Amino acid sequence: MHPVIVSCQGCGAVLPPDGGDLDERFNAAAACWTLYHELLYYTLAIRDPAFIHQVAVDAYAAQHAGPRVKPISTAFALVGLYLVWERDFTGRQVQQVHMALAPMSKTWPSFSPPSDRAWLTVQHPAASRDQSKVDAIQEWSRSVWHVWKPEEERIAELLRAYLGF
Repeated sequence: MHPVIVSCQGCGAVLPPDGGDLDERFNAAAACWTLYHELLYYTLAIRDPAFIHQVAVDAYAAQHAGPRVKPISTAFALVGLYLVWERDFTGRQVQQVHMALAPMSKTWPSFSPPSDRAWLTVQHPAASRDQSKVDAIQEWSRSVWHVWKPEEERIAELLRAYLGF
């Protein structure tokens, strides 16, 4: 018998099962991963000049950090959220920082997921109407950064060490 609902191991979202399995490296339920990809389609389709797509990518990656997730995924997600919420960067500016950082190292610091979970998940923007999805992505990403904020100094130091800011 198939479960009526599943709980995403990364973010805790309670979702209907989609019948698939997802590689453990993603630390997410298949149904959560599906919602995320639907949201990404939207973020790319709207052609937002501020590039909200990057904010969604970083929020999801940070919220689904785990022991099998590559350190670069979590580190770059936290860099992105830090830059958006502490330095007022746009998603486009974050993307440029990611491109500048990528060739600087082959090894990135590991970050252990916080014990608290963000109060919002990908379900929040996915359920929003088109005109409010961008705001919902911002709210979701802010909730993810809130639980990771204790790592702020480590992220700031990483940016100082590699990019001088």
